[in-house]
Amino acid sequence: MDEVEARRRFATSTVARLATVDASGRPTLVPICFALEGEVIYSAVDDKPKTTTQLARLANVHVRPDVAVLADHYGEDWTALWWVRARGLGRELDDEAERQRAIELLRAKYPQYAQHALDGPVLAIDVSAWRGWSATPPA
Repeated sequence: MDEVEARRRFATSTVARLATVDASGRPTLVPICFALEGEVIYSAVDDKPKTTTQLARLANVHVRPDVAVLADHYGEDWTALWWVRARGLGRELDDEAERQRAIELLRAKYPQYAQHALDGPVLAIDVSAWRGWSATPPA
């Protein structure tokens, strides 16, 4: 799968998995909602029930910004399987204009966010590499 197709499939996915590494080298993997603009993936800490908004993924990114994000499609028809991985550097947004843009993108992609506050931290991932695989070769 070429990079253009990988980005297209990734952008239209509704859930992905974010992989980070903590200070002791242990990996952490969590599902995320996200929006893609250019070469930046955005994900916000929303108001769904959590014990804290200071999530491990944010702490991990502060210590080790190298991350990976995986979107995939699984189905009973194995000819339709695919995955796309983005690798890059994560950062918690402190620029208010970029933060507001990220929230606009997330609200546009997920109608559910109309009913949820997005006043927690926002994570940006500056993608440096795209990689994808599909069970069916391109036509």
